Amino acid sequence: MNDAIVEGFAQSYGEARAKFLAAAHAAGMELHAHRHPLLGVDGEALAMDVGRLGAADAQALLLVSSACHGVEGFCGSGIQVALLRDEAFLAAARRAGVALLFVHGLNPWGFSWWRRTTQENVDLNRNFVDFHAPLPVNADYLELAHALVPASWPPPQAAEQVLAGFIARRGAMALQSAVSRGQHDDAQGIFYAGSGPTWSHAAWRHVLQDHGRRCARLALIDLHTGLGPSGHGERIFNARDDAATLARARAWWGEAVTSIYDGSSTSARLSGMVFVAIAEECPQAEYTGLALEYGTLPLSEVMMALRADQWLENHPEAPPEQRAAIKRATRDAFYTDTPAWKRRVVEQAREASLQAVQGLAA
Repeated sequence: MNDAIVEGFAQSYGEARAKFLAAAHAAGMELHAHRHPLLGVDGEALAMDVGRLGAADAQALLLVSSACHGVEGFCGSGIQVALLRDEAFLAAARRAGVALLFVHGLNPWGFSWWRRTTQENVDLNRNFVDFHAPLPVNADYLELAHALVPASWPPPQAAEQVLAGFIARRGAMALQSAVSRGQHDDAQGIFYAGSGPTWSHAAWRHVLQDHGRRCARLALIDLHTGLGPSGHGERIFNARDDAATLARARAWWGEAVTSIYDGSSTSARLSGMVFVAIAEECPQAEYTGLALEYGTLPLSEVMMALRADQWLENHPEAPPEQRAAIKRATRDAFYTDTPAWKRRVVEQAREASLQAVQGLAA
């Protein structure tokens, strides 16, 4: 079993997609691909692939999604393949009358090109905002933008001093919040939330329209990496700030479920997250959501990798050796390519998925 788990992970988007499609087909899933307009790093076709198992009119639906943040898909895809190969999990869903919907590659472009962002340089999990209303200004981010992604790399000492000074004045968590909560003004910066809906944003809404409008109860497990201790899957409440919904999430997944709204999560408080579309596209469904956030490297190293990758995107003239080193560091920041880490993340995802099936059935 352990060897089978490890074999479900991949070294490229193309390999990951092939393994997912094969596992979904073997499990009897109905498959549909939302084709991306661009090609991948190896010239391969890109798609947001959707597999469904269960009746079209099922009253309970469990949605498991990967690669919202592109390169994080190496983890999420491996977990999805493991779940699809898990006969006991599939049987439990069937007995409970819970339909399964697996969305592989919410952001396939970022997955293939080893970027956290979409092809528009947008953080998809900040992109679900009302673009008809005035967009918020993240003044703290703008104060730090020139230091976060400086003109040269490695960052000069002056840039690091700006960030150190911010921490000295306001604290490390304030820096994390300023940087990661999203911003709409610096299109060549990190955590850019965009000036309009991305391709992935629109495709995700189509998936929800096709599959989420006939159920009475809908749960989402969105798979992420990059925060927390290595291999630990933090269970983060992934819904609007609502006491009843949080209570239901903790009844399903345990009191250890954290929240961005009360400061218990390692994540800062965010806006424009992908779950926003569920309430808008599937208003009839009682929604319960979880983000499984797996730790990889220390936060300082993850942030440095993000900054370097954005600098590289802004400087296509960078020499090949530097490009290769930065891209490798980016993948390492969001994917720990060891058997022990892979087994651990799958075990936690399997437990959370079974708990979601039980919660939906109840």
